[in-house]
Amino acid sequence: MLHQIMPGTEEQLAKEPTTAYVGIDPTADSLHIGHLCGVMMLRHLQRCGHKPLALIGGATGMIGDPSGKSQERNLLDEQTLRHNVECIKKQLARFLDFESDAPNRAELVNNYDWMKDYTFLDFAREVGKHITVNYMMAKDSVQRRLNGEASDGLSFTEFTYQLLQGYDFLYLNTHRNCKLQMGGSDQWGNITTGTELIRRTTGGEAYALTCPLITKSDGRKFGKTESGNVWLDANRTTPYKFYQFWLNVTDEDAERYIKIFTSLSKEEIESLITEHRADPGRRILQKRLGEEVTVLVHGREAYETAVEASNLLFGKATKESLLHLDEATLLSVFEGVPQYELPTATIIGAKAVDLLAETTDCFPSKGEFRKMVKGGGVSINKEKIADTEYTFSDSDLIGNKYLLVQKGKKNYYLFIAK
Repeated sequence: MLHQIMPGTEEQLAKEPTTAYVGIDPTADSLHIGHLCGVMMLRHLQRCGHKPLALIGGATGMIGDPSGKSQERNLLDEQTLRHNVECIKKQLARFLDFESDAPNRAELVNNYDWMKDYTFLDFAREVGKHITVNYMMAKDSVQRRLNGEASDGLSFTEFTYQLLQGYDFLYLNTHRNCKLQMGGSDQWGNITTGTELIRRTTGGEAYALTCPLITKSDGRKFGKTESGNVWLDANRTTPYKFYQFWLNVTDEDAERYIKIFTSLSKEEIESLITEHRADPGRRILQKRLGEEVTVLVHGREAYETAVEASNLLFGKATKESLLHLDEATLLSVFEGVPQYELPTATIIGAKAVDLLAETTDCFPSKGEFRKMVKGGGVSINKEKIADTEYTFSDSDLIGNKYLLVQKGKKNYYLFIAK
């Protein structure tokens, strides 16, 4: 998980319990898995006896950071920010201990609290005069934006971002004895601006440590799917979809991710990798990775539901396991299958042969339907039917709304009663 580390950092961590922070941008009311590497760094830090601070960028979130971005981002209002901060804290509490009496319990801090009354004149005097424009211009993140082909240049607001982030580090260093800032490798320039500002203003000790930016084995951005980010909020990404994301990573990625996103020991990981390589088809690594991260983020019960939901499509599942699913998970599981929205009156009382071969095109003909029923190849809500004249009743609708038809082993059709 180490990308760059400032000289002296390891010695500082070995010397005494150290306070360290990671900054989190509150542009949404949920973290996504792109945030997980930084959160896991804080988790490791706390487990080793140090004190983690999660800094929510309430003030800097109103501006936008040019690092790794090709465009300026939208600005948020204060009410939205406060809502986002509350939601993010709840998610972080699954990874960090905020509640105990331990001296190294985690704390959430919001830079809006110390920036909101800070005047521009104060900023210019106390921060601006210590860092030269030459120093700021030399940063990679600034150079990329200034020289990028698609760039419209760099606004003054974004240019000053590194000073604002630097001031956060100075503030926490002075008021919380925070000596270390951690983040993704794209943050190195902003973090070292902070260490430089501390050195020039107070002469305090300050260190920097970054983790690599996590990518897929093909070099593409980690954590994005065709439908967007993979969120930690179950309302944005269902636990089933979340689990599926980890289950579907490549073998190469699984070997990397299990080291980064779980708290398993080195020995256990090495043993899993050896076992996986002996028989990759069993996807041992992906299953264990999916279990560890899903339990961490959503809890054991949600993980078990996700596994049960996976079995609906890919394994032997029963009607009972179908009835266990909540609506969001059911729709997640059958997102890609053909769906038919029909009036309830069209479904209830209809013969299956008419509904599936005439009203809809699930079967090419009535004869084909009857032939498959006789061969045991048609299931309604995961139960095989033997009657070629089967008629749908109220009890066939799951939650008074859904009906699942299965043809053969792999073909599913979801009916939605309106």
